[in-house]
Amino acid sequence: MNTFRSMLEHRWQHGKFVCVGLDSDYDQLPTNVKQERSVEEAMVFFNERIIDATADLVCAFKPNAAFYEAQGDAGFRALTRTVQYIHESYPGIPVILDAKRADIGSTNQGYVQAAFDLMGVDAITVHPYPGKEALEPFLARKEKGIIVLAKTSNPGSGEFQDLRVGEEREPLYMVVARHVAKEWNANGNCGIVVGATYPEELRRVREVVGDMPILIPGLGAQGGEIAATVQAGKDSRGWGMILNSARGIIFASKGNDFAGAARKATEALHSEIRRHSL
Repeated sequence: MNTFRSMLEHRWQHGKFVCVGLDSDYDQLPTNVKQERSVEEAMVFFNERIIDATADLVCAFKPNAAFYEAQGDAGFRALTRTVQYIHESYPGIPVILDAKRADIGSTNQGYVQAAFDLMGVDAITVHPYPGKEALEPFLARKEKGIIVLAKTSNPGSGEFQDLRVGEEREPLYMVVARHVAKEWNANGNCGIVVGATYPEELRRVREVVGDMPILIPGLGAQGGEIAATVQAGKDSRGWGMILNSARGIIFASKGNDFAGAARKATEALHSEIRRHSL
């Protein structure tokens, strides 16, 4: 059985580190995509064209649940169909659901069933705040990826994440990273989120988590710098990175050439990452 980690490793072996964020905000879709199509059909059509244009260059696809939930039932169906399309058309490419779930254990069981069993995604992002005990329903799914927020890419992330805590007076994001690496990763299915907008923090987290996967958002529209990110984020093999770009790829053009423009943007990012990771 393919696991999230084994699929990632296979893509990394072939030099693929780009993750395309399918943040398919319906309001931002090209006009020609929305003409004479329902919300569901427009989102699915757009996603499938982006996926087809970029699949040979990526290590993963990452739909953000918020953009689909905003469209109600139509959005949920579009998300489920998108995941199914990736699995059927490109079975070696994992799908990460960026949903940032976390609650008490019984509620998490519902999140697990919805994401892994109903939608069929290969990995999910989660909040660490409830602690390992509450997150056990996620962690127990050995074949899936459980990617824990540590240092997020937004400008205000330091409000809590940079607080100095414990006897060592470490930043909270480092405590999270250490716990995930040392105590939560018994099944080898954990990863960490660190934004490309914080390369020094990324370097420190990499030192703590070893060769664990790090999902690195914030490239492109959010301003993360590729060379610094790759140097800080790569593991001992030069791998370990899931380098996400969403708007910079999927909305590279708002015209009829949106898929071709997405490919060009992905090719450019792929080449730049390769240049700094070799």
